[in-house]
Amino acid sequence: MSADGQGRSHWFDDEAGPVVRPYAMTRGRTTSAAQHRLDLIAVVITEPHAGDPESDSSLSPEHVEIVGLCHEAPQSVAELSAELDLPVGVVRVLVGDLVDAEFVHVNRPVPPAEMVDESILRDVIDGLRAL
Repeated sequence: MSADGQGRSHWFDDEAGPVVRPYAMTRGRTTSAAQHRLDLIAVVITEPHAGDPESDSSLSPEHVEIVGLCHEAPQSVAELSAELDLPVGVVRVLVGDLVDAEFVHVNRPVPPAEMVDESILRDVIDGLRAL
């Protein structure tokens, strides 16, 4: 749902901005247990066995919205931040909560240091052809 009157309208004022400040959404937390895995391009995916997030009273409307967005299609942390119009730090904490509650999981991109260098692959292929 968006701030256009379909659900979050009471949490958003067009002139003043968000009525609830970001630190309130995270209950003052700036980190979560899973935050170390959540860089901007990490992809958040809804767990197939996840229940209905709206029935979990411990989840905020933002948590529910994240699960809904990721249910439609996997989303990166950056995409979620942009779609929800929330700071990345807040989204990381909220996603961390959802990972802990097993509503979503995160696929991390392969770090550049672990990627195979194309020149090495070419050398291997050339070596195999020489045999």
